[in-house]
Amino acid sequence: MLVKLQPLTLSKRIPFWVCSGACISSASCAKTVECFPGKNQDPPNSSDFEQNIQSLRNKLVPDNLIRVLDNTDDLSSAVKVFKWASLQRRFNHTADTYYRIILKLGLAGKVEEMEGFCQNMVKDKCPGVEEALLALVDMFVKHCRQSEAIRVLVNMKAGGYRPSIETFNAVLGALVEDKRDFQDVLFVYKEMVTAGILPTIETLNYLLEALLETDHIESALGQYRRMKKKGCSPNCRTFEILIKSHIAKGRVDEAVIVLSEMLELGCQPDLSFYSTLIPLFCQNNRPEEGIRLFEMMRASNFMPDSLICGVLLQCLCKNLCLNDAIKVLEDMMETGLTPANDVFADVVNVFCKLGKIDDAMKFLEDKHILETSACNVLLEGCCSAGKFLMAKDLLVKMSESDVADCNSWNILIRWLCENSRIRVASEILGRMVVSSSLPDCATYSALVIGNCKMSNYRNALDLFHHIRAKSWVLDPTSYSELVKGLCLVEMTHEATEVFCYMSSNRCSIQSSSFNMLIKGVCETGKVDEAIRLQQLAYYSGTSPTGSTYSAIMFGLSKLDKAKDLLVVLSKMLVEGCNLDLDAYCILIQSMSLQNRVKECILLFRMMVNEGLIPDSERLFNLLSCIANLSQLHVISDSIDKLASSSEALNSAIYNVLINGLWKEGYKREACQLLDIMLEKGWVPDAKTHGLLIGSAVSEEVDWNVLDYDNCTVQDTVSNILAEGLDVT
Repeated sequence: MLVKLQPLTLSKRIPFWVCSGACISSASCAKTVECFPGKNQDPPNSSDFEQNIQSLRNKLVPDNLIRVLDNTDDLSSAVKVFKWASLQRRFNHTADTYYRIILKLGLAGKVEEMEGFCQNMVKDKCPGVEEALLALVDMFVKHCRQSEAIRVLVNMKAGGYRPSIETFNAVLGALVEDKRDFQDVLFVYKEMVTAGILPTIETLNYLLEALLETDHIESALGQYRRMKKKGCSPNCRTFEILIKSHIAKGRVDEAVIVLSEMLELGCQPDLSFYSTLIPLFCQNNRPEEGIRLFEMMRASNFMPDSLICGVLLQCLCKNLCLNDAIKVLEDMMETGLTPANDVFADVVNVFCKLGKIDDAMKFLEDKHILETSACNVLLEGCCSAGKFLMAKDLLVKMSESDVADCNSWNILIRWLCENSRIRVASEILGRMVVSSSLPDCATYSALVIGNCKMSNYRNALDLFHHIRAKSWVLDPTSYSELVKGLCLVEMTHEATEVFCYMSSNRCSIQSSSFNMLIKGVCETGKVDEAIRLQQLAYYSGTSPTGSTYSAIMFGLSKLDKAKDLLVVLSKMLVEGCNLDLDAYCILIQSMSLQNRVKECILLFRMMVNEGLIPDSERLFNLLSCIANLSQLHVISDSIDKLASSSEALNSAIYNVLINGLWKEGYKREACQLLDIMLEKGWVPDAKTHGLLIGSAVSEEVDWNVLDYDNCTVQDTVSNILAEGLDVT
């Protein structure tokens, strides 16, 4: 809170002789009692109450009453003592006694009762009332009792007192800080206006902040534009509120515009402005604004703390702003701030991403940095750039300086293994052991990768057994490579063993490797086992794909379990997997065998509409299935798409289509396909030819059926025959 009301000790400021001359009226006393409806005016039969009364009899003066009120923990008893004192002759309450009972009630949340005493104090107009009311507002604000502070403020104004702008600002600031309802803020602001008190820039800033906090953005901007008309010029706090709110609502570009406007007006930011907004711009990935404000901050001789520098450096490194990052880092070191180890690692990482490996090495040497995390990043950079010798020399230096950890060795071993240099990796592993760094699961995972790269799958499997004996797990890449490799050499049982162990440890596997495993298991006829593995994969975080289900469907079809295919299809669709080409082919052929005509047609249409076109051999088989069901005419739209766009249609497929459509009674469509076939330079086979021109293969055909569209087909066939082609 920027404005603090002065604390008040009324007993020292208001002499008792003054208070004794201000008699409290009978009406006032009655009003005090009326604040507690239903309460008996007679003193209660209570030992605590009696004890308090006895201590005050013949000694009832404001100071003694205040002492009793302060020492009475029970609120109800304190109120009854206060009321008892009100009824005593020759006793007058003072602003100090009112202050004590009002404060007690307010801090206890008894707002209505508190307000009753507040009204009486204002009406009694005893000396020091204004100071007492101001002190009450201050105390309630300090104790986050904003509702009580507002009630006191309203009664003060109603009593003819004129609170200062500092008092109103104190209440407004507390409301805004506590994120109270905007109506409360507006109410206090209106009370200030009706009291004829002009707002300050602090007042308008509180109102602006409340408006923005409650998403009254246009109203807030209107207030901002009218500030000068109210005799106030925006200050850095005004712009801080505006920029902060815009960023919080994702309007970062507008926040940048406001920042530019502020700088054009020549408004100088303060430390709070920099401390608040530099991290906000950086968290929203705006390095330009972050470094700009940082440079302004340093030019203004403000000292940034480690938090600001750390956030800024992280943002600069993320955006590969190398020069700016080095500048901030050097500034930190010059001002005595100690950068965290991960800061050096981030800067080195930028060097490496920009391909400046040699510069990164020089940077560490110039800054005398020999720290594990930064050197490990440089090791990875050297390996990624293929600078093995530089990486090796760095690792030796790190080992000699005792800053190499297990990860340092693993970085080099992993790179060697991924590049099929398993022998050199074994040498580095030996040095690692000699240097007292024990291999961990990451080391063994790297060696598994290396052996898989060299097709030494049995060695890789032995390493896996060693890992399992230590209850370790492979990393995802090594795990997937091992399963895939074992499947390639038909070690399906061993691949299943690896999969089951890793899945039991909730480790997921790459979909491609898992699909190879499922396919391998299904090829051995163990479809039930494949389904069990699929369920195990689901619980370990591996989601099945269309290829997974296709492999299971293929296995079921080989076992003549066609009816189970629909169960698999149902599960596949429930889990949101799309059918791939293999799945479509398997299902269409299976539905055909089961004489499920509707399903067969639907699946074929879906396959073609999705642009999934089988190779010529599989397409021939699918269309033959549909032709056997005499349903080619139903998929005429799909046939048209295939004929117009697919290269998979060959002469054998055209023969099936022409033959099938003719037999189904769709002779026009058959003749149209014949024209397309002939245009491609293909000739119908003997069966199709006989069907069309009445050869011995199909004597039932009437020559008149060829008279369509001005006998186009007959002319085409006649022309071919005239050219001497032997189509029989």
